[in-house]
Amino acid sequence: MALSATPDAIATILANPSPDSSSDVPDIVVQVVDLRKTGNRYMFSANDGKQKLKGILQSMFEADVVSGKIQNLGLIRVTGYSLNDIPSKNEKYMIVTNCEAVSPALEAELKSEEQHLVKQEEEQDLESGGDTKRARYGDNIVKKEYSSIVLKPKNEVESKSAAQIVREQHENSAPSARMAMTRRVHPLVSLNPYQGNWTIKVRVTNKGNLRSYKNARGEGHVFTVELTDEDGTQIQATMFGEAAKKFYDKFQLGKVYYISKGMLKVANKQFNTVKNDYEMTLTENSVVEEATSEAAFIPEIKFNFVSIDQLGPYVNGRELVDVIGVVQSVSPTMSIRRKSDNESIPKRDITIADDTKKTVSVSLWNDLATGVGQELLDIVDSSPVVAIKSLKVGDFQGVSLSTVSRSSVVINPDLPEARKLRSWYDSEGKGTSLASVGSGMSPSATSGARSMYSDRVGLSFISRNPSLGEDKPAFFSIRAFISFIKPDQPMYYRACNSCNKKVTEAIGSGYWCEGCQKQDVESSLRYIMVAKVSDATGEIWLSIFNDQAESILGCSADELDSLKSQEADLDQFQIKLKQATWVPHLFRVSVTQNEYMNEKRQRVTARAAAPVDYAAESKFILDEMAKMKVSAAS
Repeated sequence: MALSATPDAIATILANPSPDSSSDVPDIVVQVVDLRKTGNRYMFSANDGKQKLKGILQSMFEADVVSGKIQNLGLIRVTGYSLNDIPSKNEKYMIVTNCEAVSPALEAELKSEEQHLVKQEEEQDLESGGDTKRARYGDNIVKKEYSSIVLKPKNEVESKSAAQIVREQHENSAPSARMAMTRRVHPLVSLNPYQGNWTIKVRVTNKGNLRSYKNARGEGHVFTVELTDEDGTQIQATMFGEAAKKFYDKFQLGKVYYISKGMLKVANKQFNTVKNDYEMTLTENSVVEEATSEAAFIPEIKFNFVSIDQLGPYVNGRELVDVIGVVQSVSPTMSIRRKSDNESIPKRDITIADDTKKTVSVSLWNDLATGVGQELLDIVDSSPVVAIKSLKVGDFQGVSLSTVSRSSVVINPDLPEARKLRSWYDSEGKGTSLASVGSGMSPSATSGARSMYSDRVGLSFISRNPSLGEDKPAFFSIRAFISFIKPDQPMYYRACNSCNKKVTEAIGSGYWCEGCQKQDVESSLRYIMVAKVSDATGEIWLSIFNDQAESILGCSADELDSLKSQEADLDQFQIKLKQATWVPHLFRVSVTQNEYMNEKRQRVTARAAAPVDYAAESKFILDEMAKMKVSAAS
């Protein structure tokens, strides 16, 4: 018997768009037509000889396509699917969740017998100039465009409802592989708010705390989890009230669950950092069942890398970023005391570089500091490549990165970006001079220092608003001159070469670092100074740390101390400080409130410093003038 598709297979699928389980799926064999790769999925058209339906093969079937099991013009048996609408089009597409190959590529695309007769008749008509139709139908010829659906003579048509077709085909015996399936799982990418009946299989990759809230409607509890399916697609699920209490202990980090009877809505990006257009809400009626008796899966990690020199626009924002880089250095583990509960938590800093010739510091916290961080410390001499997902971008030292609870680190990943980076580093990056993205950034709108031109204020705005930074740090950009540097102030401290914390002289010789809990024979000096800065509106005292002070003074703290310690060079020390004054700089500053002698005082700290780029500054002033004109005109 010749291989062929199931008669009326497409009609059967359209009549049964969301079967509850594999037992509800009839025997459906279709031909794969127009197979092509799109991203990590494959698009195709399902053909039964009469009709076609657009379809998607998920990434799980890539191995079958690559190996040749599933071929263009070949036959597949669809044992699991869901039918979705195509937005803005009056069409549907089928997402295949389970299938098996039936045959390799056939000689040609399947067509019904009627289509062959119509085609044959058209060919004969072309050859005879229309005599064939005239001989058969006379001179009353009606010109038609024949579609894929051909009407049969009335006596040959047997009317069947969609339900009858499904019932007749459901009676056919199904393969054992399909009978073994007890439920049909939807991939997260196929879900939308208009689906009423779905089941997903996901792993809990992040779990929030159970929080209490109080509003006009009363009090309650809320918590969220982040769920990831086998393809690496993520979604955030939120539970309120009784549902939060019901599922908080049920959901365990790292375990796999079947979830159904939830609701979807468009994600509120203000409170949702997961990259998905939708978010999920689970109620008391939702069903959550742990997948204990089945093989667990490890979700595929999907990255959306941001190059190091493009991190500036993300500083202090809500959006988390993914980065990839070559590890340059790894610090020992430090113990940081958390202010909220006085608990000590481990931290480790690593420095990474990429092919933009920029470096950035990444702070690893908790298990990442003690686990992956220790592994990196052991192999740092080989300069491994790391891919890190979900990092928060801060403004420490201009630009810095920090892990959060959902962050993940992959060492030497098998990715095209990693191979490209390794090739660059081995060929030229190893011997290239690399600069920190925070200290070397250019204050242009397209670079990492875009924040230098956002929130620009005069110094009087800061000095005349003593409440700034009361609840949380306030950030501004200023253009100012260093007008005075106290020569008799303690301008630097002796620091550990590993963690930059203050060290004390050890008994006998060397220096003791409390942070690293070790003694070292060497240490270095790091700036911690205060300078007065001025502009046309006023002046303030500005706290300046090492990286910013080095760019302002033009020398390291060790070099400045060498000038100060030699009496003959004392004049050189004074000259060095004087040379740094009345030079214009752009600063990104934070304003906080500190309490001293029971009195609150404003503290302004330089987070980044850069020389004035007069071309960019002129453009900024012209843009501000244009805004004033528009405002005045309106």
